[in-house]
Amino acid sequence: MEFDTEALRDLDARLRAVEARLDGEPADRRAVSADAQTFWVLEGLRARLAGSDGGEVVFAGEVETAAGSASWQYGHPTEALLDLDEGAADSAAARLSALGHPVRLQLLLAVLRGHTSPAALAELDGMGTTGQVYHHVRILTATGWLRSAGRGQIHVPVERVVPLLVAVATAL
Repeated sequence: MEFDTEALRDLDARLRAVEARLDGEPADRRAVSADAQTFWVLEGLRARLAGSDGGEVVFAGEVETAAGSASWQYGHPTEALLDLDEGAADSAAARLSALGHPVRLQLLLAVLRGHTSPAALAELDGMGTTGQVYHHVRILTATGWLRSAGRGQIHVPVERVVPLLVAVATAL
């Protein structure tokens, strides 16, 4: 078998260039950098955070629902998330707790699918009585997951659509 020495030299030079570029990166980032197509959000976040300390948690989404489209991008510096004051912790816990009940979660998803009145929600399988639905709607409204749309209608506020779906996705 005959080798093309020039092609081997070229391959060796390219491999050395890649290794030199990776030498400056921590090992855990190498895998992420190797697949920029998969981690395009992280690459954009790294560019945004260049030179800063601590990091940031970001989520975004482009969502079509029965009520229309929702585009949302949200982020918090890591330090702010790790150092919640008592009020912020209480608020976050209440919002998460509201999502922790299976009927409330199903109600929210049904509202996103276009069922916007408590009476219509009560007709869906597994939602309970009208009184139970109103009880859950009050809790979801108090914690910001639902908002009155007037005339007995409710909706998920646009600023809560993507966070709701992110919460669901993180639990799967």
